[in-house]
Amino acid sequence: MVDVAFAANEAASGAGAQGGIMSFLPLILIFAVFYFLLIRPQQQKAKAHQEFVSNLKKGDEVLTSGGIIGKITGLTDTVVTIEIADNVRIKISRQYILGTPAALAGGGEKGGASCAIGSKG
Repeated sequence: MVDVAFAANEAASGAGAQGGIMSFLPLILIFAVFYFLLIRPQQQKAKAHQEFVSNLKKGDEVLTSGGIIGKITGLTDTVVTIEIADNVRIKISRQYILGTPAALAGGGEKGGASCAIGSKG
């Protein structure tokens, strides 16, 4: 009778270790789904935007986050001077440049955060 009790106890302890791992499996799967569907694409988009902003040059036509379209006339490390009309220039921070107007219209030349603005597909 005592042997049966020890056998039942050993079987329960072996299943408990496997049950502990199996109880964390849904959490691991949820994290993997969040990583591949939310976190990773956002990191890639941020990296592409940072690369676009660092490669800006004079004469580029850009779209700001405020919806202003203009040509770059001056650059510093943190500020971009944009000409929006004849002899009308504004200064904005580099981080507020979204991309090119062609990316908004879905044209051939894509740049900046083109998938974040104006995507219809």
